[in-house]
Amino acid sequence: MAAAWAGSALGKRGQGRGAPSVAGSWSEWPVDHFFRSGCITARDGAAVRWFHAANSRARAAAAARSNVHMVEADVLLRGGEGGKGDPILAHPPDTDSDITLQEWLTQMVNTNKGIKLDFKSLDAVGPSLELLGQVEQQLRRPVWINGDILAGPGGSRPALNAQSILGTITSTFPDITLSLGWTTGWHGHHHGQGYDWGMVEEMSQLCQALSQPVTFPVRAVLVPRSLPALRWLIQQSDRYSLTVWTGKDDIYSVEDLLSIRENFDKSRVYYDIFEPQNSEFKKAIGIEQ
Repeated sequence: MAAAWAGSALGKRGQGRGAPSVAGSWSEWPVDHFFRSGCITARDGAAVRWFHAANSRARAAAAARSNVHMVEADVLLRGGEGGKGDPILAHPPDTDSDITLQEWLTQMVNTNKGIKLDFKSLDAVGPSLELLGQVEQQLRRPVWINGDILAGPGGSRPALNAQSILGTITSTFPDITLSLGWTTGWHGHHHGQGYDWGMVEEMSQLCQALSQPVTFPVRAVLVPRSLPALRWLIQQSDRYSLTVWTGKDDIYSVEDLLSIRENFDKSRVYYDIFEPQNSEFKKAIGIEQ
């Protein structure tokens, strides 16, 4: 599928886009876009608010009404792996939804929010990029495409082939922001685990030839044991950032989040985390929600 989409008319049309980080482009960092538009008061990734898993009509409507800056949703084809249906918003094991990606994009276009689409299968990428192309001129704000392309600490083999998804996306939208992560598994007793040097070096090699911004989603419970390797990774390019995320059952502290903040440039780390830690973290660093 990647080869077919790389040679499509959509892919060719996408090659003449403006330089990365242009105001209003899909490659503009959220800290820059929302600071420039007056939605946040500092170029601080912690000030950017997220709405997670907007995978239904009700959740999408709630996200549209809310005061968040970035809205995340999970994309797959109706029917799941190998499905032939429309791209929908759902997280495995769900294979159906009450909202299609086309309907979801129409709703988000009418907001001022950036979007992050998290792909769970390669089959959904091509049709979804076609839908994105239809609203491109109306979405002049950050657009992220997320996928786990490597195995990480305790993680299983990723469902997405790195070369295939990167070839498909970059040939179609060379200025979109990529969110490229690792599969992980954490059960509270893997205290010695973290993102090791082999994992970050492999990711670095995959991203060297890319021209657009890349954010690396990293699991909060694993970051404190990974600081030297992750610092090295984002130092490889000023196009790189981190997005700290958490599992619902992860055990971590606000002190862990503060440690992450102290070890990286504040403008290059985003935090997509659950309550109550999110509010406690924002209070500790003096950012109003």
